[in-house]
Amino acid sequence: MHRGYLCLILHGHLPFVRHPEHEDFLEEDWLYEAMTETYIPLILLFERLVDEKIDFRITMTLSPTLISMLSDRLLQQRYLKHINKLIELTHREIERTSWQPDFQRLAILYLNNFCKVRDTFERYRHNIVNAFKNLQDLGKIEIITCGATHGYFPLMDICKESVRAQVKVAVSHYETVFGRKPKGIWLPECGYQPRQDEILKEAGIRYFCADAHGVLHGTPRPKYGVFAPVYCRRTGVACFARDLESSKQVWSSIEGYPGDYQYREFYRDIGFDLEYDYIKPYIHPDGARINTGIK
Repeated sequence: MHRGYLCLILHGHLPFVRHPEHEDFLEEDWLYEAMTETYIPLILLFERLVDEKIDFRITMTLSPTLISMLSDRLLQQRYLKHINKLIELTHREIERTSWQPDFQRLAILYLNNFCKVRDTFERYRHNIVNAFKNLQDLGKIEIITCGATHGYFPLMDICKESVRAQVKVAVSHYETVFGRKPKGIWLPECGYQPRQDEILKEAGIRYFCADAHGVLHGTPRPKYGVFAPVYCRRTGVACFARDLESSKQVWSSIEGYPGDYQYREFYRDIGFDLEYDYIKPYIHPDGARINTGIK
């Protein structure tokens, strides 16, 4: 007997970082790392499901700042340089670990993954937003938006026009990119202030995502807690709350997978572990050791 449906929502967002005045700007690496380890692997997974005729549905955010960076020609060129350098480094790692079979297998795995990522990036002519658009047009994923600059709405409530601008600009930007209006929005940091749903309604938003306490402490108390959407009285806009237990699995270093010893340690990276002269061409030009992306 069916009691409900599992609703998977992935939140995709990065703060806007673009510095053409610097040849290498460290914070831009956040974007390149996310593309290599999250967004392009997601595309490959979704495409495989489509090819194998496995039906699926998933909702995900692509925030306006993230879309703007993924679509930026300068950052696209820099990412191509970044992934090519990683491929060069993995070739060297395969040679360096030739007497260590376990480590060499890992280096080969990285090389294959990086090559797949680069091939996908080039297949979409350096703009992977088009891959997500294609998947949405196929009806497999639903892309929702976020605040235009990810401003925290409760703190902006003193000036409702600021919140309205965040929503309207986000909706307009989304429509330009995807050729349709978004149905939903992930509120920045899941922050909701009462009656801001009226602004969402004005913009054509039908549902939003908020933090668990925004629903659990609501009036009247929801019968199913965070396990069913609630509807705002005045507007009928639906609110989906984050599930606390699921969130812990992703974020908690105590209860979740980030602290589980079976997962790789993020801060163990050859950028810090290997001899300086060997790794120097692949870290920051000023000599600071950084994560290369190879563990």
